[in-house]
Amino acid sequence: MAEHDHSAIKEDMNVVGADGVHIGTVDHLEGERIKLTKADSGDGKHHYLPAGLVAAVEGDTVRLSANAANAVDLFEEAE
Repeated sequence: MAEHDHSAIKEDMNVVGADGVHIGTVDHLEGERIKLTKADSGDGKHHYLPAGLVAAVEGDTVRLSANAANAVDLFEEAE
């Protein structure tokens, strides 16, 4: 998959950190950000992750280049 090709990212995919820890579930791709479902977040809100963090898409899993704890620090909350 090309570095900037995010077309493989689909709704309901699992998002995991480089350490394999589950971070969330894809709601949809919004520009260069991945919107995560609020049902799968700890605080009941939508969160966004920069799509640039994606290291690979493997099956139904989006693997990030950052560990889960670091990725959560990069969350952007939905308005």
